[in-house]
Amino acid sequence: MGKRTRKQKTISVLLVIIAFIFFKNSSLLVKPAMLRPVLVAHRGVHQTFSMEGIKWDTNTAERIYPPEHSYLENTIPSMAAAFAAGADLVELDIQLTKDGQLAVFHDGPLEYRTNGEGWVADYTMAELRKLDLGYGYTADGGKTFPLRGAGVGLMPSLDEVLTTFPDRAFLVHLKSNQPQLGELLVQYLKTLPQERLDQLTFYGNDDPLAVLQGEFPKLRVMSKQTIIKAVLSYMAVGWTGYVPSAMQNAHLHLPLRYARFLWGWPKRFLARMEKANTRIILVLGDGQWSEGFDTEADLAPLPPNYTGGIWTNRIERIGPLIEESFGQ
Repeated sequence: MGKRTRKQKTISVLLVIIAFIFFKNSSLLVKPAMLRPVLVAHRGVHQTFSMEGIKWDTNTAERIYPPEHSYLENTIPSMAAAFAAGADLVELDIQLTKDGQLAVFHDGPLEYRTNGEGWVADYTMAELRKLDLGYGYTADGGKTFPLRGAGVGLMPSLDEVLTTFPDRAFLVHLKSNQPQLGELLVQYLKTLPQERLDQLTFYGNDDPLAVLQGEFPKLRVMSKQTIIKAVLSYMAVGWTGYVPSAMQNAHLHLPLRYARFLWGWPKRFLARMEKANTRIILVLGDGQWSEGFDTEADLAPLPPNYTGGIWTNRIERIGPLIEESFGQ
């Protein structure tokens, strides 16, 4: 009789624990937030390309799809078009110039997209502005270059971007692992008011990000390491409803295929993240090659009434679709 009683008690305890975990993480009783998803426009409105066989050093300008518009990534016109299409944040890339400025440009070699040679760091900002950013784009293997001449003088500095869009939010990609990039960025950010800093998020390599965090502990930053630390710590304790410090005041990119396994997904989890001041951005694929929600079909797997963030390479398509859906 004693053994049966102990077994019954053990089963009862397990049932209580299971019930606790279920009710702590169930989305059934979470009231839907009347908000549309946060839209992050990767590179603004830009020329897109096939992701098949892509590597870290692939020249994507020579494999674009036939152009549907003349916008070029990381330029002020493309950013303006992205915001007009519904973007809440625009992603951009920054690199150090020869004269210690922060140029907005993606590639390492200038030859991929421009009529220049060498690297951004080989030139002053004034010299970089003379380049044609549309020079190297081709959709037919180099037979024609439909965007040549469209990008002359369009490479901006980070200061120019933030001055042009004083009330807009940006996700800034640090394209170098040099601590000097972080140090120069610190000096620039010290000139900005706190309300402007709150609109900026930085991601990239750990060394320059560590410099930023050392000076601005409350600044949103993201790297592969911060994502891994946040997710692992949440998986360990999130079943209790507790959100660990690594998951607070953060900006995290999560592949949809993995996000659905997080405690409380979707509504309970997103409610916790909102309370923790953490922005969750869903990406497609494994998150390695900036795959985004770029078609109407891509949006189908999203949970109903999803209110988190969406990463897209086609804001000009996805923005209107989201607005139409939210309007209904």
